[in-house]
Amino acid sequence: MAISLSVVLLLAIILVVLLRGGSIKAGPAIVAVLFGFFLASTGMADDIQRFLNSIAETINSISF
Repeated sequence: MAISLSVVLLLAIILVVLLRGGSIKAGPAIVAVLFGFFLASTGMADDIQRFLNSIAETINSISF
């Protein structure tokens, strides 16, 4: 739950910055779509959350 809340907060901040900057292109559109899925908690949000959790675990397991 902590990771999903952090992702929603991070995406919300990114979306606000991009909207205020007036630079909505392909990248920001993807951020907006991901924000919508997490915020609405649709059926697809669980799959996206599992995918992002696996990415977070992969990044966490990398040692430098």
